[in-house]
Amino acid sequence: MRSIRRLSDWFTPLDGCPRCGYAYDREPGYFLMAVWAVNYGAGSLLGIIIYLIVRLNFDWPISWVLAAVLSPVLAFNLLFARHSKAYFIAMDHLFDPHEREGGDDRGNRPLDPLPVQPAPPTKQPAPEPCEKPAGVR
Repeated sequence: MRSIRRLSDWFTPLDGCPRCGYAYDREPGYFLMAVWAVNYGAGSLLGIIIYLIVRLNFDWPISWVLAAVLSPVLAFNLLFARHSKAYFIAMDHLFDPHEREGGDDRGNRPLDPLPVQPAPPTKQPAPEPCEKPAGVR
């Protein structure tokens, strides 16, 4: 049975992946970077592109230019909010992978790093003793 989506569902992130149990929110403030860097950055880039297109192709008054730029940017930021969090989680998981812990809390822990193996010893000939050049004490 398909459930009806509400407006709040669009802005409320899931607690974790329903498939693998990966927890999305690790600590308070986790999504601040998603909101500021990903969502705000993408909206700003969209606004700059729209502004350049409008300003170079049309001779509109500034109030029309502001309306043409701000209305799509505001709509984009509202609709992209949840997706920016998903992109941030994907980038975070790419650079800092976590795996599911055993247990009922479905938490995550960092992957264990691979053990560092020492380099095999190399057989190098022993250096020959240097002779001091004449004039060096």
